[in-house]
Amino acid sequence: MTRPDDRKQDSFELSDEELKKIVAEADTGGRRPTGLTARLLMLTALAWSLFQLWIASPLPFSLGVFVFNDTEARAIHLAFAVFLAFAAYPALKRSPRDYVPLQDWALAAAGAFCAAYLFLFYAELATRPGLPTDADMAAAVVGLLLLLEAARRALGLPMVILAVVFLIYIFFGPYMPEVISHRGASLSKGMSHMWLTTEGVFGVALGVSTSFIFLFVLFGALLETAGAGNYFIKSAISLLGHLRGGPAKAAVVASASTGLISGSSIANVVTTGTFTIPLMKRVGYAPKKAAAVEAAASVDGQIMPPVMGAAAFLMVEYVGIPYTEVIKHAFLPALISYIALFYIVHLEALKADIRGLPRRTIKPAGQRLLSFGFTVCGLVILAGAIHYSLGWIKTVTGDASSLVIALLMFATYIGLLWYAARLPELHMDDPDTPLTELPETGPVLKTGLYYLLPVIALIWNLMVEELSPALSAFWATMFMIFILITQRPIKAFFRGTGDLAVATRAGFDDLLSGLVTGARNMIGIGIATAAAGIIVGTVTLTGIGLVLTEFVETVSGGNLMLMLVLVAVICLILGMGLPTTANYIVVSTLMAPVVVEVGAQSGLLVPLIAVHLFVFYFGLMADVTPPVGLASYAAAGIARCDPIAAGVQAFFYSMRTAVLPFMFIFNTQLLLIGVGNLFQLALTIVTAAVANMMFAAATQGFFIARSRIHESALLLLVTFTLFRPGFWMDMLYPPYEEIPPTELSRLVEEAPRNASLRVWVEGLSLEGDDVSKGVLLPLGDKADSASARLARMGLTVMTLGDEVQVAAVRFGSQAEKLGLEQGFAVTAIELPSDERPAKEWMFIPAFALLALVWAMQKPRARRKQPVAPPPAV
Repeated sequence: MTRPDDRKQDSFELSDEELKKIVAEADTGGRRPTGLTARLLMLTALAWSLFQLWIASPLPFSLGVFVFNDTEARAIHLAFAVFLAFAAYPALKRSPRDYVPLQDWALAAAGAFCAAYLFLFYAELATRPGLPTDADMAAAVVGLLLLLEAARRALGLPMVILAVVFLIYIFFGPYMPEVISHRGASLSKGMSHMWLTTEGVFGVALGVSTSFIFLFVLFGALLETAGAGNYFIKSAISLLGHLRGGPAKAAVVASASTGLISGSSIANVVTTGTFTIPLMKRVGYAPKKAAAVEAAASVDGQIMPPVMGAAAFLMVEYVGIPYTEVIKHAFLPALISYIALFYIVHLEALKADIRGLPRRTIKPAGQRLLSFGFTVCGLVILAGAIHYSLGWIKTVTGDASSLVIALLMFATYIGLLWYAARLPELHMDDPDTPLTELPETGPVLKTGLYYLLPVIALIWNLMVEELSPALSAFWATMFMIFILITQRPIKAFFRGTGDLAVATRAGFDDLLSGLVTGARNMIGIGIATAAAGIIVGTVTLTGIGLVLTEFVETVSGGNLMLMLVLVAVICLILGMGLPTTANYIVVSTLMAPVVVEVGAQSGLLVPLIAVHLFVFYFGLMADVTPPVGLASYAAAGIARCDPIAAGVQAFFYSMRTAVLPFMFIFNTQLLLIGVGNLFQLALTIVTAAVANMMFAAATQGFFIARSRIHESALLLLVTFTLFRPGFWMDMLYPPYEEIPPTELSRLVEEAPRNASLRVWVEGLSLEGDDVSKGVLLPLGDKADSASARLARMGLTVMTLGDEVQVAAVRFGSQAEKLGLEQGFAVTAIELPSDERPAKEWMFIPAFALLALVWAMQKPRARRKQPVAPPPAV
């Protein structure tokens, strides 16, 4: 007899086909036609990947053929995306999935033509800027309408509704309420701005999608096709499955690993969740908690460098700092967020007394400890050897270093394949098959070590050769293509089994599949960056950003915390239903300037990267927040539980991520800004990790035993002190001392590399408003003079007696992004006070308080608890 609970769970269950359909409709398109249509779609996707590889390679400039400028490349990029959006995404739920209707072919062709209009008529448009013809207007209007329809199919209604609201605002500005009214724009001006210039649809966001994002998404797709995703999952299970709550801990690590190469939280859920969620349920996790762990871990994959759901490359353009700096600043918050989720999983296992899965062979404790020590030492030695040998090779070989590294990579690849060929092949397990014991850790880890080589190649190109992100991704992708083609035949050769011709053919099939999958994964991202360009274009055309700033300032009453909470809530609302890329473009365009301007007027001076990460984190929270979060819905389908309940649980698990932006806004050391030495780096990492774990313990009501209310309150106090020690020190000592503005040149010249300078300015803005605010000047590398150092950030100043004025601000520079304008006067400079003790002294009472909580709970933790019998797996 079926119990009511079983029937309820079955009602939420999703089949494998339904799960694949969710991923397809969200990421690659739900249509899977057959025959000639399937071949045409495959060839179009293949052509898009080859086009992107061509424009990223050095060949066009070396050969002098098929060279495209940025605007032409963006137009072709969008043409591919729009064409595939209409062909791959059905219009309605009842639309056919096994063939493409005639009307969709017509829309695809028309949309591709309108998108490619800037490429096809580039020379003619350049001769008449701002004077569109009837044909120009027709292409712009039809193109914009078709883009919105493509966005509806690929991204859903939220993105379309948001874009339409902003378009209405452009054309009906005079009829808006007085607080947000503006002069409005004619159809000719609005459409030209949106479609025929690089201020709207074909703006920076689409440019980043064309230049950077496609290559990294393709790189991830090729890695996944080669088998890296399965390797990461199995490695995590074999390493952690024996621990308390092991499958859940493995889910966290596997999601973090696949998040490195994935741009989609939904795909991350389905890739790892189909295997980890059933395992979590088997060892004792409640279905909604198993789904919530996977959803929270998968969404956090979007904040994990190097891809960050493609937002990392957009930050390069919007913040104006190198890609390597973005990665450096984003790394620690992502790491401690995963550490805290790992700890939450451990606490859940303690509360429910959930045990791990048995190992295949149980070694004595001393032997396991010795093996672990040798493994850790080996990894440390290997990492050190790679780091120092790479630098040494560059120093000795100079321009030939790339060739030397390529030969070393090739030799290492062959050696690792020979090693892997001696071990059984890793195959994808059936999640419905009971797992009675864990796979051996050593053989699993050794079979896929060569998957790490393309990542090392990417790091080499970025960090040592200092190539652009696009060129670095190109060479890493070419290496990945080489691996896809050769791994099967080389393994077959070493094993002495199988036909080499068949293995080689299978390798080329894998390559074709990876190139097509990479392009189809980019459809939604390409459409999202173009559609989000409508919001960006509206801000540049109407000045709505200033209105939002005034609104938040008025509602918050100048209170910093209230302002940040208000911005966080608005970002959460704006992010609902949007994919990661569009999400970041929208919240950074609308809300990042609000934090900068309102914060500057209240003395909150933080680097732009901190502000952009703040709004990005809260935009992403929408991915797990009911009722919209698709990641929670997909995880609930695997776990056979209520998606709303799973989403609520995932939201509570994700609170440890939500607290981080508030902390790094006030303590930028969490972004590794101002960290001067290795001791300070280690202290920052350790205290931040402990702080986030204590926040998790406080919100979960469990530390080493079930917490009482006052103990949770003390843990929250520990969390706050470790995250923001300067808060308490500022009460005892003033943090800054004021310096006369005439000292600006001397301070700029003497400041160390990558230092920042707190400067207060006032004056009359271009809009006629009185401005009095602070800015944090990023000084970058040292220069021959103060003027040269300031000029690099786009700022020119002049001294007139006791006054220092802004003489000029370069368009598009960092100085302009900070809100500086010509004619502003520098009124004061603030330097850290020499009399103030280091804020890190506050860590001592924080850890003493933590020890007190531990001592209070220790007697309760010692009491014998009833032990649940080990679950049947």
